[in-house]
Amino acid sequence: QVQLGESGGGLVQAGGSLRLSCAVSGRTASNYRMGWFRQSPGSEREFVASIGSSGRLKYYADSVKGRFTISRDNAKNTVYLQMNSLKPEDTAEYYCAAGSVGSFTSSSGYAYWGQGAQVTVSS
Repeated sequence: QVQLGESGGGLVQAGGSLRLSCAVSGRTASNYRMGWFRQSPGSEREFVASIGSSGRLKYYADSVKGRFTISRDNAKNTVYLQMNSLKPEDTAEYYCAAGSVGSFTSSSGYAYWGQGAQVTVSS
């Protein structure tokens, strides 16, 4: 069983930065692709970014491309999401996910999910 724990969320002004971390426990992180998704009230959960097990493959939603960077440190069993130039529309609950088959960019490709970290961007 894989457990995921997000940290690093908070309140930031527009234009600011935050870094989310996702700690993986229970299994070795290098066995899984990892993804970040987000959900705001009244909206569907949406893909943000994902990274392959080795860190070579990376995918981003168009809405965050050029502003967000996903990375991983398999030695630390941790995945990161560096978020720069934040906008009020980035406000959401951010979820870390782990998976091994299926799509990199759809929630159906991930079997394990964290509890979420709230990110609020004020204008």
